[in-house]
Amino acid sequence: MAKKNQWVVKHFKGWAVKGEGNKKATKVTKTQKEAIYIAKKIAKNQESEPYIQDSKGKIRSKDSYGNDPCPPKDKEH
Repeated sequence: MAKKNQWVVKHFKGWAVKGEGNKKATKVTKTQKEAIYIAKKIAKNQESEPYIQDSKGKIRSKDSYGNDPCPPKDKEH
């Protein structure tokens, strides 16, 4: 299975979780919190990264669950 980064993006029905490069959403939720939970769960399983966008499309957060050679030194997680 290819390791696809997971994106949480605004959707007309709420928030969507999309695999990187996919046209269709993996899951659509009513809240961003739900979408983030799902994206992180998938990313952990695939050892990839979840990217969280705000309602304007700007990346507000990302994390790495893979073998990152340069792990971030952020204080978020």
